[in-house]
Amino acid sequence: MYVREILAPRACPIENGVPLEGTWGKAFEKVDLLEVRRPYPCPLPRWVRDSRIKEWECFSVQNERVLLEAFLCNAKLYNIIQILLYDREKGEKIVFRKVMPGSGWRLPNSLANTSVTSNSRRFFFRIHSWLDAETIKLDINIKKTRSQPSLTAQLAFNFDKWDVNPMAVSLGFTERRSMYAFKALVPVRGDIVFDGRHIRLKQNTCSGIFTDYKGFFPYRMRTTICSAMGFDPEGRRFGFHIAENQTRDNNRNNENALWVDGRLTPLPPVRITMSGGPDSGWIIQDVEGMVDLTFTPKEQNQSGIRLFLTSADLNAPLGYYEGMLVSAAGEQIQVRNTFGMGEILYLRV
Repeated sequence: MYVREILAPRACPIENGVPLEGTWGKAFEKVDLLEVRRPYPCPLPRWVRDSRIKEWECFSVQNERVLLEAFLCNAKLYNIIQILLYDREKGEKIVFRKVMPGSGWRLPNSLANTSVTSNSRRFFFRIHSWLDAETIKLDINIKKTRSQPSLTAQLAFNFDKWDVNPMAVSLGFTERRSMYAFKALVPVRGDIVFDGRHIRLKQNTCSGIFTDYKGFFPYRMRTTICSAMGFDPEGRRFGFHIAENQTRDNNRNNENALWVDGRLTPLPPVRITMSGGPDSGWIIQDVEGMVDLTFTPKEQNQSGIRLFLTSADLNAPLGYYEGMLVSAAGEQIQVRNTFGMGEILYLRV
């Protein structure tokens, strides 16, 4: 069975100007990829190196009634914000997208106690990353338009539970160019108000996956992500976040994770195939026998940006996962009709 070592916590994934590779069980105190010495063969000014670093955070929240996903990306030439709310009970979807040219806001280099705020005529969001207090908070307020209702959300991702075990990874594209990811499955509490409906989220029935990314990603970046969360027949909270990306040596180290009742299992690399295209069934498998899933899209969600010589495409269908995962304890976790999301992200910038 696949085993990946979880290393002792450290302050930073960079040592003497060289990015480290590995998997850790706690967030880094700081991640500043500009500390990497000569990430490219030729010496480049600081502002050029900074322009090559892309970063984003994603908040996925789900209970038996709704799924909300907030995707916030700083591509340096522009910022992208996408908020998706899906009412599973009524089969209704709200999607808000905003592209802001220029660098605008930046995501912080630390999750200890930092905040990001963006405010415009129609839209407000604020992220308060406060792992020193074992919480990350997200506030969203979108005003009503002729085509869609208003949306307000106040969410708190609770990291102070004993059964929360996050994962931080540093993965290499080349010897000096790397990416960092932090992710965790946690209880979520808060409120969502849309179209006159108020939904209160309670920690014992609502889960969330928070992810934080930074990296010297390739000029043509491609990644495919599969994620879902829920409760098994025994009432245990479980979830997974699996990605197929362009990093090297991903058998030794990757960003794939499974959580069952808070316990983290680093998963092996996977192959995600879509013989009929992304609108048809997806097959997610590994060679170790620990991942054997299918994903059936039910609700499509596509967006694209073309700006000068750059482009960004996100295909993020909602649907159902079926199959099996194996935990580090050797337990087979049956995934049955579990609602989640698939994401195909292509970024050329």
